[in-house]
Amino acid sequence: MLFNSIEFAFFLPIVFLIYWAIGYAKIGDTLKLRLQNAFVVIASYVFYGWWDWRFLLLIAFTSFCSWGSGLLIGKAATQSRAKAWMIANIVINLAILAIFKYYDFFVSEFGQLFGINTDSLLLRIILPVGISFYTFQALSYSIDVYRKKIEPTKDIIAFFAFIAFFPQLVAGPIERATNLLPQFLTNRKFSYDQATDGMRQILWGLFKKIVVADNCATYVDQIWATYPTQTGSTLLLAAMLFTFQIYGDFSGYSDIAIGTAKLFDIKLMRNFNNPYFSRDIAEFWRRWHISLTTWFRDYVYIPLGGSRPEIPAHIQHPDRYKKAIIIRNTFVIFLVSGIWHGANWTFLAWGAYHALLFLPLILLGANRKYTNQVAAYTDANGSEHLRILPTWYEAIQMLCTFFLVVLGWIIFRAETITQAWEYICGMMQFGTLRACYRFFLPNNLLVYPVNILIVLMLLVEWLQRNRQHGLVMGNAKWYVRYPIYGIICVLLMYFSNNTATFIYFQF
Repeated sequence: MLFNSIEFAFFLPIVFLIYWAIGYAKIGDTLKLRLQNAFVVIASYVFYGWWDWRFLLLIAFTSFCSWGSGLLIGKAATQSRAKAWMIANIVINLAILAIFKYYDFFVSEFGQLFGINTDSLLLRIILPVGISFYTFQALSYSIDVYRKKIEPTKDIIAFFAFIAFFPQLVAGPIERATNLLPQFLTNRKFSYDQATDGMRQILWGLFKKIVVADNCATYVDQIWATYPTQTGSTLLLAAMLFTFQIYGDFSGYSDIAIGTAKLFDIKLMRNFNNPYFSRDIAEFWRRWHISLTTWFRDYVYIPLGGSRPEIPAHIQHPDRYKKAIIIRNTFVIFLVSGIWHGANWTFLAWGAYHALLFLPLILLGANRKYTNQVAAYTDANGSEHLRILPTWYEAIQMLCTFFLVVLGWIIFRAETITQAWEYICGMMQFGTLRACYRFFLPNNLLVYPVNILIVLMLLVEWLQRNRQHGLVMGNAKWYVRYPIYGIICVLLMYFSNNTATFIYFQF
């Protein structure tokens, strides 16, 4: 079921009403909690099974294995036995992921490498929607139980609700058990202020998805289908539009997911924090797909040694050794992150590209330089404020970082490494800079409204960059807020016939 579908427009109010009817029923708190959680599981399975009910068995199996492993880890008599149960759960979940997502790709590549016909070995099975997201969420639970960051739960219904919670089930945010699971183990209360804020965030997410991303997709798909015949300026324009398409699509989904969760008194982590206002590539990755980035940091990067690796006593140049380990760890997480996105060499190349961009920052020790909002300053009292405009230096930094990200998205969008290379080479033709002019004053009427909508989105997010989402308006009067909501609703209805599936559903 899609967030931007008629089905979901009926599904959400029904689930909301039944959920809170249970929540305010005159029954015991324990029974009320279990019934609410059971209803969340049922609603989530209906939501997920809308695509293909057969995959419900897969998510149920993943949930059961991870829940059971947590109990076995908690009861283990020794640390080694607890570790064995954790590894067993990791192997089971990664094996499922590998079979569905990577088996056919690597078998085919192996056959091509050695000239072997592997058609008879291919499974040709459909990739379950969101399998990478809920698998990583399940893995984090058993790892955190092993690390004693959370107690294993005996409540199987609450655990199934934690894994399958429908707002973030198929495209995140990838929640940790330490944050989300305790919320299913305690009674929840309806909050009008939180619910209305959730509705505003849903509205902003729909604007980014339907109005911005889907309109960009129309033009991007046309250009990519005929890229060998296009001019350099047109290719650059399409690359820029895809950059906003994937942001509007994915961050829009995250806003809808987080806003929907608020309706049920569930708080999900923020997944995007204005990444295109970043001043270097390290800051970009602290602001883009935060739940995945921090997952790899906590469960891959830090266990490998992170930024503070242990240095053996016999090492003669500890600083060089430390830099080498940090570089190795950085390449590992970016390559793993790349292949996490899909079974294609382009994703691996995209990960390697961003790892290479990190190298100068690591070598200069500048990878943690920007942790505050851009165009921020501190007054005499130590309070942080935001300027209306960035400095010239900050503007240049953001433009350079944005261009590097655009190049990366070309690799990400391409079907093959060859196609990505041909596209970039074609884009670098003489006259490419005219794309900047065409972006704001295009001759193609198809693109013209898209550019205005992108600028509007960026303007709102720039002014609201220290807020949780674009429609947080504080104490603004009703006659300011409601016309804005009305305009967005009109735009949503106007562009409602041009909707497409979310890009990250394929991962």
